[in-house]
Amino acid sequence: MVQQVAGPDLREHLSRSRVVYAGFDPTADSLHVGSFIPLMTLRRFQQTGHRPIALVGGATGMIGDPSGKSEERNLLAEDVLHANVEGIQRQLRRFLDFSGPHAAVVVNNYDWMKEFSYLQFLRDIGKHAPLGMMLAKESVRARLESEAGLSYTEFSYMLLQGYDFVHLARTYGCTVQLGGTDQWGNITVGIDLARRLDGVQLYGLTGPLLTRADGVKMGKTERGAVWLDPEKTSPYAFYQYWINVADEDVGHCLRYLTELDAATIAELDAARAEAPHLRQSQKRLAEELTRIVHGEAGLAVARHATEIFFGAEIENLDDRSLSDIFADVPSRELPRTRLEEGLSLIDALVESGLASSKGEARRTIQQGGAYVNNIRRTELGTVLTPADLASESMMVLRKGKKRYALLRFPTS
Repeated sequence: MVQQVAGPDLREHLSRSRVVYAGFDPTADSLHVGSFIPLMTLRRFQQTGHRPIALVGGATGMIGDPSGKSEERNLLAEDVLHANVEGIQRQLRRFLDFSGPHAAVVVNNYDWMKEFSYLQFLRDIGKHAPLGMMLAKESVRARLESEAGLSYTEFSYMLLQGYDFVHLARTYGCTVQLGGTDQWGNITVGIDLARRLDGVQLYGLTGPLLTRADGVKMGKTERGAVWLDPEKTSPYAFYQYWINVADEDVGHCLRYLTELDAATIAELDAARAEAPHLRQSQKRLAEELTRIVHGEAGLAVARHATEIFFGAEIENLDDRSLSDIFADVPSRELPRTRLEEGLSLIDALVESGLASSKGEARRTIQQGGAYVNNIRRTELGTVLTPADLASESMMVLRKGKKRYALLRFPTS
């Protein structure tokens, strides 16, 4: 997990309980999979006797971090930014322990940055930041040499983050900042600023970015980012993302993201080498991460949803869950009145596209190949009503073992 270290004898420094922090910019109202490594690193530090601070960048989020970006971010409206900050603060509280002697703290850097005027910040902070050092940072050089260039606004970001470290050191005794490798420049600016302002030694530690074996960042699907918020990425979709991780990537995911011990991970490595088709590593990874993010209840829902796709009876699911499970199967919308008046199973199979004609639909039913919500229906005279819906407005039809279709009956 350790890529780079700033400061002398960090191992010795961490032999006592320390205060450590990691920052999360509110570019959305939820964290995503890319935030998982610093979040889990904070969690690990707390489990081993250190006090974690999770910082949400209400101030820095107004500017946007240029690190790792090829062009300038669009600035967020203040009301959107405020909602994002609140959403992430709520989310962070699910991952850290806020009780006991090492109780976690969640802070918002807007709370102290709002006290500065522009001139005051230049006089009190900017005067102690050498321009040559800032220009030498890789994140700055890369942008200056790019076609997009770098605005003064984004250039100022590292100084704001640097002052965050100074403020947390003064206020909480925080001495260690965590981040991804793309945060190295920002972290070292804070260390240098604290030395110049207060004569104190601070430390930095960067961990790996979450990437695939080919170097592409993980956490993206065809439907967009994989979020930690169940409203944005359902427990089922989250679980399925990890189930489908490639063999060459699952080993480092188990090490970076789960809390499994080294011996258990080694056993999974051996099982994967011997029988990769069983996907034991991926199943364990999906279980562990879904439990951490969504709890036991969310894991149970994800497992049940997975079983449904392989024929388990459908119950206790809503439209959102069914849409996620059957996102890639044919779907058709029919007027609700068709169902309220009574829709024959024969017509339903035709309307869904599972049968090309009523004759084919009859044969499918007679041969035992017609299913409604994964329950076999063998009566030719079967009539479907709202009581046959699997959720608020959806019905799952199946022909044979694997051919699915959705019928939707909206209420308005």
